[in-house]
Parts: sequence; C-alpha cells; structure tokens
Amino acid sequence: MRFVQLEQGGVRRVALVNEPELQFIDGFESVYALAATAIAGDGSLTDLVKKHLTSERLEYDLVYSGTSDWKLLPPIDHPNEPSRCLVSGTGLTHLGSARDRQSMHESLSTEKETDSMRMFRRGVEAGRPAPDAIGVAPEWFYKGNGTVIQRPGDPLLVPPFAENGGEEAEIAVAYLIGPDGQPYRIGMMPGNEFSDHRFEKRNYLNLAGSKLRTCSIGPELTVNPIFDSILGNVTVERDGSILWTQAITSGEAEMCHSLRNIEHHHFKFASHRRPGDVHIHFLGAHSLSFGRGVELGDGDVMEVRFEGFGRRLRNPVRISKEANSPVVVHPLL
Repeated sequence: MRFVQLEQGGVRRVALVNEPELQFIDGFESVYALAATAIAGDGSLTDLVKKHLTSERLEYDLVYSGTSDWKLLPPIDHPNEPSRCLVSGTGLTHLGSARDRQSMHESLSTEKETDSMRMFRRGVEAGRPAPDAIGVAPEWFYKGNGTVIQRPGDPLLVPPFAENGGEEAEIAVAYLIGPDGQPYRIGMMPGNEFSDHRFEKRNYLNLAGSKLRTCSIGPELTVNPIFDSILGNVTVERDGSILWTQAITSGEAEMCHSLRNIEHHHFKFASHRRPGDVHIHFLGAHSLSFGRGVELGDGDVMEVRFEGFGRRLRNPVRISKEANSPVVVHPLL
C-alpha cells in the first residue's frame, strides 16, 4: 500500500496509489492525521484506509508530470509545525558507502585505515544484535527540521557558502511518536539526502556541517514494505542525457546494521520520543556519484528509484548565484 500527499490551492488531500490512478482517501488532509488516528484507535493503518477510500480518482501521470492542478507534496510531513519534524540519518550502513567514505578521507590520514572504515567494521561486527541485545551504535547525523524537505520535482539548493552538492540515493523511514512516547513506523520511501561532499572531503570533522542542506523524499510512502534486499538505481542527467548512472541495493540483507538496531539508537534519546513529533530518518547510501569523480552542475537532474517503492524521485540541482556574504548578528542593547 502506497500513499501520496497532494495540494491544490491550499487544499490538502491524501491519496492511495492505484496505478495508473490516484484514489482519494476521505476525511484526512495528511498522512500525519491518518497515522495519528490509527494510533489513537489502536487499529491498523491499512484497515483505516480501506474504510475511508473514495471513488474520486486522478490520473497519476498528469500529477507526476506537473500538468495537473493537484501538486505532489512530500509523502509525509508535520502539516502544522514543520519544526516538529526531525530529519536525520545513519551513515556507514552499506558497503558502498564505506568504500566511498574511505576514498574521501584516506588522503587526509597517515594511517592505512580511516576512522570511518573502523566505524564501519564495528558495524559489521556488532550491528546486527540478537533480539534481546543492543548492538553497536551506528554513525548518526542531524539533517535539519521539516523545512529542509523539498517536494518531488523541486530543486535541491547548493547555497552560496557550500563547496558543492551531490546526490545520496537512500531509503528513508517515516515515524510518528504516539501520545505515550511510543515511536510508530509509518512507512518507507525513496530519498535524496543531498550533501556537500567536497566540504566533507577536506576534513571528516566537516561531516556534520556538510549534511545541513535541503533534501527530498517520495513521491510515494510505502506502508510495511519488504525490507530485505531491494534493487534500485540512481541516475544523474545533464541536458537530457545520462551523465552517470549506478545500480544500487538497500535493505537489511545489504546492510551491516539491522533496522531494529538503527531504530533503537535513534529513539533511545528521550528528546526523540516527544509525543506528536514526526521523524524522517535516512538509512544510508550505497554509492555516490562524487565517489566516482562526478561533479554536479546547475540544472542537472538527480533521479532515485527503488523496486517496489513506486515512481522515481526526481529533483534538479540549483546552484545559488548569490554572493557568499557574512551573516551579521545584531546585539540587543
């Protein structure tokens, strides 16, 4: 079962993907409201959807191409308070990501193996604990709040202070915290975590700052997908032609950390279990075009696809033309 969120002239709707159409769900303006109702009723999200499914339909191709009056939103958000949506991620979870990170940092290290590779190896050794045990903590990073999430099709910005921008094709997970502080997993979706890899390459301690960029998810949210070994593809287009493309894989069979271990280490913090908050967590990238020597330019289009997760997520790169000017802070006298 896959959902999209739509908007037309300030009116929001939720729709079930029923290719080649979208079928509206009555009574809910957001996936947030839908999930909150399911939690409050101690029921099934899928049963709730079936109960409120209408006969109203849209042609998905028109919406996806941007020619419909209905426009795609990110498939999950906090509709009233974007600041109550925490966007974060876990790195060094896939073999490919460790390889690319090692190549970025090894020239800066006098040792054979970087801190990044050592952390990855710890994940391989202890990232998939037994059901009654806790594994080693993965690398965790903060991405921003809900304001950094761009709609499918909207540009991802390289700001004037950035050194570059590069795609990170990943699967992202959406959660809602219940009234009692219990985290609930709503579903998963394709994501482009988009980071400043050149800035990170200068010094691995720049990783935290390199992540504070816009990103995108969707266009569809998949409820309870099979998260084992998921085939995908990431592509960069320039002037209508393919500049770079790579087959990618994700899912627990392709990762050194189990989803349960990643979730424990994210939600072990009490501040991450605040009732009513939304969490969007990126699970790590398999391969990066930057790791293959590709530099994205203004207008390049990044595309992310995972089998079983709906239509492709496409976003162009926009490089800011503004000058990199100092931000001046005014004292209160």
